[in-house]
Amino acid sequence: MMFFGLIVVVTLLAALLDRIGIGGVADWRARMRWGLAAGLIFAGVDHLVTPGRYLVMMPEAVPFPHAVVLFTGLCEIAGAIGLLLPQTRRLAGIMLAIYFVCVFPANIRNAVHGVVVDGLPAASWYYWVRLAFQPLVILWALHAAAVIDLFRRRSAPRAALQ
Repeated sequence: MMFFGLIVVVTLLAALLDRIGIGGVADWRARMRWGLAAGLIFAGVDHLVTPGRYLVMMPEAVPFPHAVVLFTGLCEIAGAIGLLLPQTRRLAGIMLAIYFVCVFPANIRNAVHGVVVDGLPAASWYYWVRLAFQPLVILWALHAAAVIDLFRRRSAPRAALQ
């Protein structure tokens, strides 16, 4: 949830900066890209700097858990960079959506087994609520990368226009 909160805060900050004439990020899709990229870079660096926090989330069946944690951090950073580059944006959005689906079992494991992660709230409800944000971040990545359009405006029926 804190990851999603960071994404939302950076996105809204980009909108505010545009509103007051600083930054020039006028498009919501671009704001969402910047928000997601910021969240991914933060999380990716955290995976690399403090991998022990993430080891407790790893299911026992995952081989080489330390290497997997480091790899996921690199994937998050690469995804963030890919979102910001026009030539890799679409592929990055698709790969990030797949990535978020792949890490979902670890989030389920945390909720079911009451795993407490250092630096996150110890309350069990937090991990259950966090699960609800996983589909949102998948949709966020796909929309920000222009793979899907969540806010497509529907045209009014012809009779209503006359």
